[in-house]
Amino acid sequence: MSPKIEKSDSEWEKVLTPKQFHILRKKGTDLPGTGAYTYHFEEGIYKCAACGAVLFKSDNKYESHCGWPSFDDAIEDAIIMRPDYSHHMIRTEIICANCGGHLGHIFDDGPQETTGKRYCVNSTSLDFVKKDSIQK
Repeated sequence: MSPKIEKSDSEWEKVLTPKQFHILRKKGTDLPGTGAYTYHFEEGIYKCAACGAVLFKSDNKYESHCGWPSFDDAIEDAIIMRPDYSHHMIRTEIICANCGGHLGHIFDDGPQETTGKRYCVNSTSLDFVKKDSIQK
């Protein structure tokens, strides 16, 4: 599966902040515990900061104590998973299915009473829309 939106790095640099570009396009990482959404638990939805695609519902967010926003599930077909062998590790990268922006990684150490998954996401990759601001 390939992302729907394709832009060059120079096109992305025009619409993203330098930090967003580094994380979303160059696979960077927020420092643990520093992101705006790590300890954020309002009702609403989380969108891709690059393209606005809806990725996660607040109902699926939980405190994992890992230092990054964590979700036990994603919106259906919103995420593409890819093998990631960087940094001498074997992980699964998660990217936005709409634009290919790097979101973080998925792990199998999430809540067992739900999916057992932990979508570990960079706050910089996300925008939040409060429940009462969501257009019907």
